[in-house]
Amino acid sequence: MDAAGYTTLTRQKGLKAELATVAHNIANLSTTGYRREGVIFSEYVSVTGGNADSVSMARAEVGMTDLRQGPLTKTGGRFDLAIEGNGFFQVETSDGPRLTRAGAFTPNAAGDLVTPDGHLVMDAGGAAIFIPPDATDLSIAADGTISAAGQPLGQIGLFQPTDPIDLSRQEGTMFDAPGGFEPVADSVILQGFLEGSNVDPVSEITRMIEVQRAYELGQSLLDREDQRLRDAIRTMGK
Repeated sequence: MDAAGYTTLTRQKGLKAELATVAHNIANLSTTGYRREGVIFSEYVSVTGGNADSVSMARAEVGMTDLRQGPLTKTGGRFDLAIEGNGFFQVETSDGPRLTRAGAFTPNAAGDLVTPDGHLVMDAGGAAIFIPPDATDLSIAADGTISAAGQPLGQIGLFQPTDPIDLSRQEGTMFDAPGGFEPVADSVILQGFLEGSNVDPVSEITRMIEVQRAYELGQSLLDREDQRLRDAIRTMGK
């Protein structure tokens, strides 16, 4: 295969990765706290040496997370929480602390505030949040302070990566920040609300059609290139 074929193959590989990403976004249109994912294309230039021309290929090996605010839906749930602004809730998993915007929480049998998967929700100091079973008139203020009958019980923490670009997508709606977290002080927590997915269905479906067409064009080029080589070999063999 010549350089044109290899270049087209690398492009096809990137388009296939983007198509899978767009399909994943569409599948999570209704997922609470989901953040749209994208693919960043880059150019890889290989120097062939001597007087030969260099070969330029497309690469799509870097993911991008869209951090724009998702729509807020009022649920009325006491432990349904949404963030208005920047930042994430911090939860403790078996793999270490993780960040999430999915705020559908509930106390477990021990009274600790947890996610639907049982992960502990952390307070502003990085400790678990205990909700007494006999707590009455429970409310959560905009700064995350939890009160029962006017008495504070704790404060839900909001965090963000120390390095803004140091955000690694994990399972579900979880993210990791290997470089560490830092508190967020300028965002608001809304009790009785949940933040939906920030995926725009119209844009994603449009993008899926564009990528599919680009992939089909690339496949057509590969087919024609393959036929050209076959014809050349057949002619030379006569």
